[in-house]
Amino acid sequence: IEYQPLEHLSLADIKTPVACSNPSTIAFLTLITKLLLFAGLVELQPRPWFRPRMLSPVLCSDLAALEPEYTEADVISTVEFNQTGEFLATGDKGGRVVIFQREPQGEYNVYSTFQSHEPEFDYLKSLEIEEKINKIRWLPPHNPAHFLLSTNDKTVKLWKVSERDKRAEGYNLRDEEGRLKDLSTVTTLQVPVLRPMDLLVEATPRRVFANAHAYHINSISVNSDCETYLSADDLRINLWHLSITDRSFNIVDLKPENMEDLSEVITVAEFHPHHCHLLAFSSSTGTTRLCDMRARALCDQHAKLYEEAVDPARRSFFSEIVSSVSDVKFSHSGRYLLTRDYLTAKVWDLNMENKPVETYQVHDYLRTKLCSLYESDCIFDKFECAWNGTDSVIMTGAYNNYFRMFDRASRRDVTLEASREMCKRRAVLQPRRVCVGKKRKETDVSVDSLDFRKKILHTAWHPKENIIAIAASNNLYIFQDRLTANGHHNTPEIQSAPPK
Repeated sequence: IEYQPLEHLSLADIKTPVACSNPSTIAFLTLITKLLLFAGLVELQPRPWFRPRMLSPVLCSDLAALEPEYTEADVISTVEFNQTGEFLATGDKGGRVVIFQREPQGEYNVYSTFQSHEPEFDYLKSLEIEEKINKIRWLPPHNPAHFLLSTNDKTVKLWKVSERDKRAEGYNLRDEEGRLKDLSTVTTLQVPVLRPMDLLVEATPRRVFANAHAYHINSISVNSDCETYLSADDLRINLWHLSITDRSFNIVDLKPENMEDLSEVITVAEFHPHHCHLLAFSSSTGTTRLCDMRARALCDQHAKLYEEAVDPARRSFFSEIVSSVSDVKFSHSGRYLLTRDYLTAKVWDLNMENKPVETYQVHDYLRTKLCSLYESDCIFDKFECAWNGTDSVIMTGAYNNYFRMFDRASRRDVTLEASREMCKRRAVLQPRRVCVGKKRKETDVSVDSLDFRKKILHTAWHPKENIIAIAASNNLYIFQDRLTANGHHNTPEIQSAPPK
C-alpha cells in the first residue's frame, strides 16, 4: 500500500506539572510535607488553574519550519475510530479528549474537544491519580448523538457528544438570562418557541463508573449487546451495565490469597465483536485466554488457552518480559485473534490453541539490544496493533517513529515513517529499512542509530477504508492510500522493501 499523508495535527501547549506515580516516593514526600506543615516551615500554595486550548489542524507543509515545545500532558495516549469511521477520537496524558470529524473532501477537522478527567488524590492510599486517558471506546450509534467511554487509571466515564443549532425562547417563569422571574409580574402565558442559533457541539458526562478497581485500569471494551462493557485492571475484570453506575460484577479475579504467590497480571481484555458471551484477555506471561460467560459467572476457568511453546535453547533472562502481550484485537469476522508482544505480532485461529497460524517479526533486529533496552525501560513499552477493514492487513508500531504493515495473503511487509520531515502534504510515503550490518542504500537506517525516544505506540485503522491514524508523541498523523487518476482508491497491495 502506498500511503500519503491526509492530515497532520499537533497538540496545543499546556504547561502542567509532571505527576509522580511511584507509590513509595509519594508516601515519603507526603510524610515530609506533613512534618514541615506541622513545624510551620512551609505553607501550601493553591495550584494555578488552567484552561486547555482547542486543537487546531496544522498542515504538514507549515510544520517543516516549526519545532513546537510540548509538555508531557500533550502526549497522545489513545486513538480510536468510531464504527463508521466518520469520527476519530484521541486522548492525551492531560485528560483531554479531542474528536475529529471527516469532511466531505476527506480531511479530518476538529469537531469537539473537552476535558474528560482531572487529576485526583487518593487520601487513604496517599496516591495521586493521573488524568491520563488510557482508553477510549465508541458505542454503536442509535440516534444523532454520539456516545463514548473514556477511562483513566480509576474511573470510567460515559460521554454524550451532541449538536444543537436551536435554542428555546419565550419562557414564562424565566427571563432571557435564565433567571427566575418575580411571579407577581407574570400576567400572561406564552408558548416558548425555538430560534435558530450557531451550531454548538456539546460534550456532557452521562455516567461515571468509579470505585470498582483497586489497581490501574488498562482496558475497556464495549460488548456486542450494546448494553454492557468490561473494564480490566492488573488483577480483575469487571462487567458493567451502561445504565448502572453503583455496582459491577467481577468476572475474572487473578489475585491470590498471598500476594507473594502472584505470577502474572492482566495486560489487556477485549470482547468478541459478535458473541456477547465471549471475551479474551492476555497476561504478562504471554498467554491469551478465551472465556465463555455462559459456562460460569466467574471466568477464572478459561474455555481456551492460546500459548506458544518457547524453545528452551532460546530462553533467556528477557524471554518472559518480551513475551508479555501488550494488545489483543479480534478480527472483524471474529474468527481470528491478533496479539502483539514486544518483538512480534501473532494471528491466532480461535479453534487452534497450541500455536499461532501466522507470526510476524516486527523488529527482530532488537534482540541483540535487549540489555540496553532493559536498562532504559524501553523493553516495557506497550505497542498496539490493528486490523484493516477486510482483515487482510495488520498494522503495528515500532521505534524511530516507524510503523509496520503486513499483508496476510502475500506475506509481504513494509516499514513506513510518520514524522514531520517525511510527511509533506499529498506526498507518497517511501518504504524504510533498518539494517543490522553495513548500509546498502543511503536511505537505510542502522539499528544503532534508531531513536528509541520516538515510538509509535498507538494506531487505529478506519473500519471501512484504507485510512490510518498514527499517534507519535504529541502529533497525530492521518494517512490514506493514494488516489488514482479517476479519483478511486487503489486496491490494497503492500510492496515489500528490498531484501536485507
